[in-house]
Amino acid sequence: MDIFKKAQKQGYFLIAEIGVNYYDIAQKMGLNLIDAAKLMIDKAKESGLDAVKFQSYKAEKLASKYSPSYWDTKEEKTTSQFELFKKYDSFGYEEYKELALYCREKEIVFLSTPFDFESADYLEELVPVYKISSSDITNVPFIRHIAGKNKPILLSTGASNLDEIKRAVDEIKQTGTGKCVLMHCVLEYPTPFEHANLNMISSLKEEFPDFWIGYSDHTRPDANMDVLKTAWILGAVFIEKHFSLDKFIPGNDHYHSMDFNDAVKLTEQLPFLVKIRGESNKKCLDSEKLSRLNARRSIVAGVEISAGDTIERKMLVFKRPGTGISPDKIDKVIGKIAKHPIKSDEIFTWDLLD
Repeated sequence: MDIFKKAQKQGYFLIAEIGVNYYDIAQKMGLNLIDAAKLMIDKAKESGLDAVKFQSYKAEKLASKYSPSYWDTKEEKTTSQFELFKKYDSFGYEEYKELALYCREKEIVFLSTPFDFESADYLEELVPVYKISSSDITNVPFIRHIAGKNKPILLSTGASNLDEIKRAVDEIKQTGTGKCVLMHCVLEYPTPFEHANLNMISSLKEEFPDFWIGYSDHTRPDANMDVLKTAWILGAVFIEKHFSLDKFIPGNDHYHSMDFNDAVKLTEQLPFLVKIRGESNKKCLDSEKLSRLNARRSIVAGVEISAGDTIERKMLVFKRPGTGISPDKIDKVIGKIAKHPIKSDEIFTWDLLD
């Protein structure tokens, strides 16, 4: 599936970031990992989301054994990146291939973020686009490696400055197709609402007018999914949000994930926003033409006017409908001669005047 064509057609593209949340879902529901992952794919599809995204890594290739945490340890108590990632790194090519085929069967797009060269290589045949994590925006060798595979890229920009984004974009342009989605992101788990800085979406649109813009969200889901809807209104066409079947499971990414009901709210409400957003170029719409004609004003005779009279300003008033001479032509009407008698309240037309 061409995700850009779909985004263009419906006005948005919604990604359920399953990540590794299926591990805890498997434990809670007594399922094996593959079945738990497939169940989450089913629910994402049922809710109307466009894609699911996993995370492909091995802890040994991702983090040093001495890497400290950067998340809220009241929510996820593990204080070592290595130890946390090691809990969730059992899947490899065969498992992701099975999930990719399952997604194809279910008609939902399969994505996975690679975090090392090996996973980037085996995902090449499985994903239509690559996702590069915020954490790798300065990992130039890795960006070059992925860009060299000539697939579009979703580039997350969390915790980055503009010069770092430009450097990464330049590498993608020089090495690959140059087709890229820049995802505004705040690398804070969870992101307080006051830290979301959604206006950065507008600045990315301004700085990179030739690129698609998106938003990767780490806020807790609000009651009406207003954070994601606002991101879309500001220009984020691609929207990625962590996804769980139980956002109250402690730890990992559940606490800032949307669940099935949240996703349904989003997919039911976004089409309405697309509908009311409409065109951007201000002009008279086809649906307004009748109203334009009848609700505007014409020059109208305020008194009885005899044939041969010279038209003076004091003879004229302005009334609906706008089917006669517009008031903006008044300077051309004053001083003209009435060809025929003009009744009081009669709408002026050019054939009445000499």
